[in-house]
Amino acid sequence: MIIGLTGANGSGKTAAADHLRKKGFEFHSLSDEIREESARLKLEPNRENLIQQGNRLRAEFGPAVLAERIKRKLRSDRHYVIDSIRSPYEVESLRETGAFRLLHLDAPRAVRFERVCARGGERAPASFAEFVEQEEREMEGGGAAHQQLRATWRKADETIVNAGSVAELQANIDSIAGGWLMQVKRPDWDEYFMQIARIATLRSNCMKRKVAAVIVKDRRIISTGYNGTPRGVKNCNEGGCPRCNSFADSGTALGDCLCSHAEENAIVQAAYHGIGVRGATLYTTFSPCLICTKIIINAGIEEVAYNLDYPLNEVARGLLAEAGVKVRQIHLS
Repeated sequence: MIIGLTGANGSGKTAAADHLRKKGFEFHSLSDEIREESARLKLEPNRENLIQQGNRLRAEFGPAVLAERIKRKLRSDRHYVIDSIRSPYEVESLRETGAFRLLHLDAPRAVRFERVCARGGERAPASFAEFVEQEEREMEGGGAAHQQLRATWRKADETIVNAGSVAELQANIDSIAGGWLMQVKRPDWDEYFMQIARIATLRSNCMKRKVAAVIVKDRRIISTGYNGTPRGVKNCNEGGCPRCNSFADSGTALGDCLCSHAEENAIVQAAYHGIGVRGATLYTTFSPCLICTKIIINAGIEEVAYNLDYPLNEVARGLLAEAGVKVRQIHLS
């Protein structure tokens, strides 16, 4: 879950971020990306400089650049709170993660003015009129490259009017964030096992195409395999396979290939460790070739789930059907 915070100066974003951090959310701020840029240019990190550098970065690298930079630091297995979201393009970029919600913090202008003055520092306005003038100047900006606060707020999933105590704010955050966390969807079993197969492709040493397979029984992985040269043989990417190292055209010189296929390796690994695969489901990132198809049938595997079509699989598909092996394609985003 990624919770983004947006709101005007003095609306309570810092208090909200601090509260979510205590709940286990890791903190990031889009402003930190601007501060890093300002430090590189040896600029004073005051409000005006930060706004100018943010506008420059958006103009040079696109209106969602700050969000794109933050996204590179995020992991799918953690919760995050991200502060200082000031552009609708940043919102749309973060929504691409699939787990993002935007929380808008608001409060009456007079209340926010009092908070900013109480906070003090260089950002404190000399008068309410100055506070209003500064705020209106920052609200709309001058196009996609500038911050657009009001347009950003219109994209919020929830708004909290933070005009009361800190305890009231925290209670509202708990209610909203708790509801969002309950809506987070887990991958179904097919996506879960296929994504694991995708990760297993990273271990492949084949130079032509990286493929992996996992064998599942009773929703438990009993074996994995990826394509590459046999056990004890020099790896493909170290010169072990003459076909791969000659950069042969796809579908040609298959007789020269020394690599074992992912499905074959998954089944053989199970046999090597004395694990039966009869009645199991095999998840593979590519639909199996003819040789692997025959091994799958004879091993007693009942179902094959694949992600992408192997280009030479018409005969293999017919053989699986004739043998009564179920075949399904699983599409991943």
